[in-house]
Amino acid sequence: MDNLEYQRYHETKNHTSAEFPYNTYLCSIPRDFTEVPLHWHDEMELVVIHKGRGRVSVNFQTETVFAGDIVMILPGQLHSISGLDTYTMEYENILFLPSMLISGAPDLCAENYILPLTKAELSTDTFLTPARSYYPEISSCIHEIDRLCSARPTGYQLAVKGWLFQFLFHLVCHQKEQTSFTRSQTKHLEKMKRILSYIEAHFSEPISVEKVAELTYYSKSHFMKFFKTYTGKGFTEYLNDYRLARAAEMLRAADLSLLEVAARSGFENLSYFNRMFKRKYGISPGKYRDIKSP
Repeated sequence: MDNLEYQRYHETKNHTSAEFPYNTYLCSIPRDFTEVPLHWHDEMELVVIHKGRGRVSVNFQTETVFAGDIVMILPGQLHSISGLDTYTMEYENILFLPSMLISGAPDLCAENYILPLTKAELSTDTFLTPARSYYPEISSCIHEIDRLCSARPTGYQLAVKGWLFQFLFHLVCHQKEQTSFTRSQTKHLEKMKRILSYIEAHFSEPISVEKVAELTYYSKSHFMKFFKTYTGKGFTEYLNDYRLARAAEMLRAADLSLLEVAARSGFENLSYFNRMFKRKYGISPGKYRDIKSP
């Protein structure tokens, strides 16, 4: 199943190459997928909105984003991306490992700035909009990186690193007052990660609300309230959406029967799977496969 894993809560797939751990790709909601559910990974991520508008959530802070906005996501931060009403949103994902900017010890830049930044010990803005005084500078950095990655002149990797340093420089220069998570917020974040990891590992199996509530040491009713507060959805709705997203990826990438796709994505009843899939994507699983298959 590893080759089918498209959207994972705790993503362990490689977004980048070992030789040059930097990657960028374009996405469109809802054309490519309806949403990117809560997940986290070890890379630093920039979400650059090119057209339209949508919603981005980072560590439970959810904002409406517009063309021109840049969202800074640090390693380990829970984040999700979704559409907004009838709007389409086209955006660029930039992912890179901070280690690509760190030389061998001793490294003053790493110790004083890069590592504290990745650990959220330096407090910087998450949602970078044109209203920020330093927006022109950071936007220019991304523009230059995109231009280099498109043209790929000899040695372009050197320049990409240089512009990433410039980008981080402007962030560090405009640190805001440190606002640490409270103990309660940190606890809630860890509980959500525990829940999402469990769903990732067991989504193809029957999952009861009672079982997941046990992971949080909450009663069933308290868990349901907690989950909806931080995801905006009831647990059953969220689980079905995740299963359907995985089913959609299987339909795009694997030569499986609809019955196999339904079973592997956690739906025991094929007619129920067909009904839920059509409700979410507007077409049947079979037609979705015909349209989306390469």
